[in-house]
Amino acid sequence: MILANIPVPHDIPLPLPVDRVILQAVIVLLFLAHIVFINLMLGGAMFAVVFECIGLKRRDFDTLAREITHTITVNKSLAVVLGVGPLLAINVLYTVYFYSANALTGYVWISIVPLVAVAFLILYAYKYSWERLANRKKLHLAMGGFGVAILLFVPLIFLSNINLMLFPDRWTQVRGFLSALWLPNVWPRFLHFVLACVAVSALFMLAYFTRAGYPVETKFQGLDRPNLRRLFYGIAFGATLLQLAAGPLVLFTLPAQGLSVFLYAVIGTGAAFAVAMLALMWWEILTPRQTAGRFFVPIVALLILTGSAMGFGRHVYREGALRDHRLAMEQRTQDLAYAAAAAKWRADHGVAVEDLPLGQRVFRDVCSSCHMLDRVLTGPSIREIAELYKDDPDGIVRWTKAPTRKRTGFPAMPAFDRPTEQLRAVAEYMLELAAPKKEGLSPES
Repeated sequence: MILANIPVPHDIPLPLPVDRVILQAVIVLLFLAHIVFINLMLGGAMFAVVFECIGLKRRDFDTLAREITHTITVNKSLAVVLGVGPLLAINVLYTVYFYSANALTGYVWISIVPLVAVAFLILYAYKYSWERLANRKKLHLAMGGFGVAILLFVPLIFLSNINLMLFPDRWTQVRGFLSALWLPNVWPRFLHFVLACVAVSALFMLAYFTRAGYPVETKFQGLDRPNLRRLFYGIAFGATLLQLAAGPLVLFTLPAQGLSVFLYAVIGTGAAFAVAMLALMWWEILTPRQTAGRFFVPIVALLILTGSAMGFGRHVYREGALRDHRLAMEQRTQDLAYAAAAAKWRADHGVAVEDLPLGQRVFRDVCSSCHMLDRVLTGPSIREIAELYKDDPDGIVRWTKAPTRKRTGFPAMPAFDRPTEQLRAVAEYMLELAAPKKEGLSPES
């Protein structure tokens, strides 16, 4: 990653409460637990509305939709509770990135809480008004559809923010939520997420409605356990197959800086589990009615393995994408700590800034924002400059007054209209600083 023109803030100089690896594991594990119930909540809400539409002509599906609403509120509560853990862990481990993305999406980000509250109230009304609005199905469906639309919009906000925090090079281009929404990878990831909601919810509904204690015979007129099993297996199979098709689009719209052979291996492992899961589901769909259901537990196990691989792969990519920027931010934080220590030293020893040599003062006030002794910022290091202009401070003065672009990927240096004696003093200071006897800036600088 070329860090020129990329915002590199300093980090918060506080120790992490636990080891970084532990926080990373917490994020992955708690997020997986949270996303399962998000899938069930959102997928259940979508199923309820779609099945109610089908139920306008086939009454059993209206009954099925109403039964599904009983699961939504429970899954909603678990999704909210389990979402606290990964959110706190992300705040601790990726503080600067997470809050930068939040600030860039502004009002839309802070609307999440009221949106969720409104969606939950609408879905409660949708659930408990089923009989009262039995003769006003269009109104009832509109209510459910509106609740589902809000629930779909909320994870889109989260996803655009999590996507944005990974790419500091895009921060200067973003002008609010809409521009963040159209960055590469947002919509492919959202499609993949919605398909996951459908697949996970279908398998959950299969287990819920075909379990031994559920009164299928008294609830439905034409649907029995084999029919329900085949229905939900078919939905899960189709959604998973579409996920496999969308997966390469998700992967190849990611910026390249986070991609690695290890990431490909992790994602490939998850895809292999998904293919095995598809094969078992297809077998279940084709199996005679009396013997279907034998592979449900292996299918769920493969689903867990697939989700775990994809969740871990997401983390691997996040770490890879942020690695260079995080190292630069750590260096910037160290630079800030050094500057603070130097200022304290000057204050403790009664050294005023004006007492510093002219070249040192000009370098500190003008040049240090782009040049350091051994590290490239937006300009070359002082050692590199000293190699080009060895024993030639006047050459540095001439360049400073009329610079030109020499390196692609870095901004052109602006001309400095300063007195020649100042430019000569700073040139001599830089050459002296890079001389072999000098290892770095002295504390009083």
